[in-house]
Amino acid sequence: MIFRIKEKFWSWGNDFSIDDADGNLCYYVDGKAFSWGDKLSFQDRDRNEIAFISQKLFSWKPRYQIIIDDAVFAEVIKEWTWLRKKFTLDVPGPNDYTIDGSFWEHEFTFQRAGRTVATVSKKYWSWTDCYGVNVIDDGDAVAVLCACIVIDQVLHDESSRSSAND
Repeated sequence: MIFRIKEKFWSWGNDFSIDDADGNLCYYVDGKAFSWGDKLSFQDRDRNEIAFISQKLFSWKPRYQIIIDDAVFAEVIKEWTWLRKKFTLDVPGPNDYTIDGSFWEHEFTFQRAGRTVATVSKKYWSWTDCYGVNVIDDGDAVAVLCACIVIDQVLHDESSRSSAND
């Protein structure tokens, strides 16, 4: 299934809408303004919380927890690499997702057990402020979409730090 993630330009906190290929609202992400670290509520179209995304502070590398039903469902971790950015979606058990590609251009893939389970691309939509996520039929859409939101947050934080140092 193809989704479109679009960041809300005028909002308190980091808010996103996630639509299907026909433009119907599927999910909404409500970012908490004025919090220590990023805190985001991943909600269905009726604004019922499905997952909560929380940045783990005091970690050596960017790390976010995806909490579902009051338990940690997974962690998204930015891995240390010399030349390229790489993320891991660490879920319980041996089948973690590796996320690799060109993150600044929103062109990357989710691999699990050697298979591509989702692709992210700006090519799905031509607008500059949104991008598409194609979740393969048996992929976990909520986990993949939450990880995409985390990657957005990490890139935004890195960009903000880089701008502050200029």
